Amino acid sequence: MLPLLLGGAILYWMYRGFDFERVQDALLNEVNWWWMAFSLVFGVTAQVFRGLRWKQTLEPLGEYPKTMNCIHAVFISYTTSLVVPRSGEVVRCGVLNRYDGTSFPKAIGTVVTERVIDSLLLIVMTLIVFLLQIKTFIRFFDETGTSLTGWLQTFTTTGYIVTAACALVTIAFLWYFIRKATIFAKLKKIINDIKDGIFSLSKVRNKWLFVFYTLAIWGSYFLHFYITFFCFPFTASLGIMTALLAFVVGGFAVIVPTPNGMGSWHFAVKTVLLLAGVQVAADAETFVLIVHAIQTGLLPMLGMYSAVCLMIQKPFESYKPNRPYGAYGPNKSNWPNGQNRPFPFNINQPQ
Repeated sequence: MLPLLLGGAILYWMYRGFDFERVQDALLNEVNWWWMAFSLVFGVTAQVFRGLRWKQTLEPLGEYPKTMNCIHAVFISYTTSLVVPRSGEVVRCGVLNRYDGTSFPKAIGTVVTERVIDSLLLIVMTLIVFLLQIKTFIRFFDETGTSLTGWLQTFTTTGYIVTAACALVTIAFLWYFIRKATIFAKLKKIINDIKDGIFSLSKVRNKWLFVFYTLAIWGSYFLHFYITFFCFPFTASLGIMTALLAFVVGGFAVIVPTPNGMGSWHFAVKTVLLLAGVQVAADAETFVLIVHAIQTGLLPMLGMYSAVCLMIQKPFESYKPNRPYGAYGPNKSNWPNGQNRPFPFNINQPQ
């Protein structure tokens, strides 16, 4: 409830006094829906590549979940994170455990590895954008006669309070999560499985494929956002560097534990758009409100689709009494690696 309240409070502060007829007018007369629909394609591919990469990191641990189950688990994880921020990472591990018998602690370990890799990539992107945009910022301030100090003065006291509140809630959430994880990770085997999952990257057979998946994930995320610039006349000419800057800033904003970065993302991206040259604040506010709403609406649609697909399957445990060969059955043509498939358990022992 607290993340939702925080996000709602930020949105209320941003949109108090806002004329929402401006949004209606934009939806009916300004938005290019062909570009918007095209952007959603990359919202799907980002999650598909994430599922493929996750499957790759699980294989060195002797875990061979079905490819589509990995993708379904990722789809569902983003949906559940809308309700409880960050819960999706745990839920997707539970999905694979239920439908493929994947070790839950090992899956958690691979998720930790994924997040470390993604965080490092985001930091690298941030440094690159900062270096590339230094001259742009200096030229912008010179041409407009605005100093950086003057711009910071326009950042109201309320703005500083909102930023501080986001930081405090993020720290509190991380502390709570780490504390809970410590409580439930008492057993040595669980800790070792998590450790194996974390270091699974060193055992990945095709590391270049892992790099490709990682770049494809973030490339899809960026296109998912950048293409929306062409949906509005006041952002269509801003350029790819402005989009990259807004993308990076928005990436840090979603760290705040609100549903899909609600509020914090709006605030961060709106600020970048105004800095980049969008003349009317209402236009920037309209952009972030519409884009965030549509892209967030995609997540539960994908999650419901995956939930229906998984409902048709039987849980992994239901295979074990009568199918000692695992969820794939005795037909070797169904095994991921043919004749060499590592079994999730000893087939010579009764299950």
